[in-house]
Amino acid sequence: MEDHSQFRLLSERRFLPFFVTQFAGAFNDNLFKNALLLLITYSAGGLFGLSADVVVNLAAMLFILPFFLFSAIAGQVADRYEKSTVIRWIKLAEVAIMGAAAVGLWFGWYEVLFLLLFLTGVQSAFFGPVKYAILPQALKEQELVGGNALVEMGTFVAILVGTLTAGVMMKAAVPGPVIAVAVALLAVIGLIAAVKIPKADAAAPELRIRFRPLQETWKLMAIARDNHSVFLSILAISWFWFLGAAYLTQFPNFAKTHLMGDETVVTILLAIFTIGIAAGSIACERLSGHKIELGIVPIGSLGLSFFGIDLFFNTPEQPIPSDWWMIITDAHYRQVAIDLLAIGIFGGLFIVPLYAFVQQETPPATRARVIAALNVFNALFMVISALLGMVMLGFFGLSIPEFFLVLSIMNLIVAGFVYQQVPDFALRFVIWVLSHTLYRVTHHNLQRIPDNGPVLLVCNHVSYMDALVIAGAVRRPVRFVMDHNIFSTPVMGGFFRLAKAIPIGPKAKVPEIYDAAFERIDEELAAGQVVCIFPEGKLTKDGEVDTFKPGVEMILQRRPVPVVPMALRGLWGSFFSHCGGPAFSHWPRRFWSRIHLLAGHPLPASEASAETLETKVKALRGEQP
Repeated sequence: MEDHSQFRLLSERRFLPFFVTQFAGAFNDNLFKNALLLLITYSAGGLFGLSADVVVNLAAMLFILPFFLFSAIAGQVADRYEKSTVIRWIKLAEVAIMGAAAVGLWFGWYEVLFLLLFLTGVQSAFFGPVKYAILPQALKEQELVGGNALVEMGTFVAILVGTLTAGVMMKAAVPGPVIAVAVALLAVIGLIAAVKIPKADAAAPELRIRFRPLQETWKLMAIARDNHSVFLSILAISWFWFLGAAYLTQFPNFAKTHLMGDETVVTILLAIFTIGIAAGSIACERLSGHKIELGIVPIGSLGLSFFGIDLFFNTPEQPIPSDWWMIITDAHYRQVAIDLLAIGIFGGLFIVPLYAFVQQETPPATRARVIAALNVFNALFMVISALLGMVMLGFFGLSIPEFFLVLSIMNLIVAGFVYQQVPDFALRFVIWVLSHTLYRVTHHNLQRIPDNGPVLLVCNHVSYMDALVIAGAVRRPVRFVMDHNIFSTPVMGGFFRLAKAIPIGPKAKVPEIYDAAFERIDEELAAGQVVCIFPEGKLTKDGEVDTFKPGVEMILQRRPVPVVPMALRGLWGSFFSHCGGPAFSHWPRRFWSRIHLLAGHPLPASEASAETLETKVKALRGEQP
C-alpha cells in the first residue's frame, strides 16, 4: 500500500464511478446555482418585486435550507437501504430536476427556477450522507485518507469549474439555452456513472424511517454526541466551512476594494483558494503515511491562522488597478495570492483527516446519520458565518482584511479548545512532527500488526526516540511501557501521561510501581489495545540487542495475546542513543537520518518466549544497528 498512489483508485470500479458521480453532481449544483444568480442579477434585475441583492441572498437561503430540513431523513435512508441504489435514485431525481430546470432556463421562467433551486438543495442534502458513508465500505482502512482526499479535491475543483463555467456561459449570445443543455447533460452523466457503482449493503436494514424533520434532526445531534471525539471532529469540520464561507463570500468586495481589481481578479482569487484546498487534500495521504493521522490536523489549523494573519499584513494599503495577471506577476499582489493558496492548502490538510476519522470511528449502523448531522452543522456554521460577516463589516465597520485577521485569531482559540478537549490531536501532532523532522522513517511490513484486538509489540531499545518513532509509524494508538523515572520528568511527564504510557520500575526498589505496571498492561490488553514493551529493560550501550527479560512471558501468562516482534535500525549513533557516551552528552552528528522500522509475523502467546522473541528481533534487525 505505501508504494501506491491514491490516484490508482481512479482506475478501479469500486471508486471511479462514485467519484465521477459526485464530481458531476457538485459541478452541476454550482453551475446551476451560479448561472441562476447571474441571470437574476444581470437579466431579470430582481424577482417578486424585490431587488437583485435581496433575491440573490434569498436564493442562497433556499439552497441551504434543505440541509436543515431533510438531512435527518437523508441519514436514515442512507443507513436503511443499500447505498448504491440510494445514489441511483438520487441521481434519477437530479435528472428530473435538471430536466425541468433546462426548460425553465430555456424559456426564462425564473420563478420556477427558484423552486427548482430549492429541490436541488433537497437532492444535495440526500446525497451528502450516502456520499461519505459509502467510502468506508468501498475502501480499505489504509485507503480511507486517500479516498477522502480525492473526494475533497474533486468537490472543490467541481465547485470552481462549475462557478467559472457559469460565468463563461453567461457571455453566450443566448445564455439560457446553453446553460440548459449543460445542466441536463451533466445530470445524465451523473446517472450513468451511478449505475456502475458497486453494491454497498445497508448498515441498518431494520431502521424505521420517520418523516419528522425537526424531531429527527434533534435526534441526529444526540447520535453525533455519542462519541465525544467524533462530535468535536464534526464541529472542527464545520468550523472549516465557517472559515471557507467567510473567505469566499468576501472575495468579490476584497478584490474590488482592497486590490482595485476587475472581475478577473475575483476569478483568480477563487481559483487560487480552491486549487490550494485540492492540493492540501491530495498531500494528506503522503504526509499521513496512508493512515488516518490526526497529527496533521493541528498543522492545518496553525497554517490557516498564520497565513490568514499574513494576508492581513500583505494586503496593499494603497492598491493600484489590477487584473488577474498582475495578481500573479506583481511582487506585492503575488504575496496575497501565496497567502490564499497556503490558506487553501492548510485547509485541505485540516479537513481530510477529520472526515476520515469521523467515518472510521462511527459505527456502521449510524454512520450515515452522523454524516447527516455533520451536514446540518456545516449548513448552520455557514449561516452563522454570513451573519458574523454582516455584523463585523456592517455594524462594527471592520475592513475585509481586518475581518480576515479576526477570523485567524478566532481559529487559534477554537483550535486550542478542540485540542484541549481531545488530547489525541495534540499528542499525534507532537509525535508526527518529531518523527517526520528528525528522521526519515521507512516502514517494513507494519500491516502485520492486527487492525483490531489486543496485541503486544516487542522491540529492541536503541534510543530515547524509539517510542516516538514507533508511535508515529503504527496506525493504531500504542501504550508504551517505560521507565518510571523518565515518566516522572517535569516537562515530558505530562506528555507521557497524555500518551497513556505505563511506568514501570525494578520490583526490588519500587514494588508498588512494578505491580501496578503489570495490572495496567493487563487492563489495556483486556480492552483490546496495543501495548509495546522493550524487553531489554534499558537502552543498549553497544548497539547490540541485549538479553530479553522474562517480563514478556509474565504478561502473556496473564493475558495470552498475539505478539509482533519489531526491530529498529539506524538509531544507533544518534544524539538520543548511548553511542560514544551517555545520551544527550555529545553534539548531534547527523540530521534527517534514514532509519528503518521492521515488523515480523505475529506469534501466538504459546510460542512467544523471551528467548524466541529475542532471536526474532535480532533476525529482523540484521547486522545494521
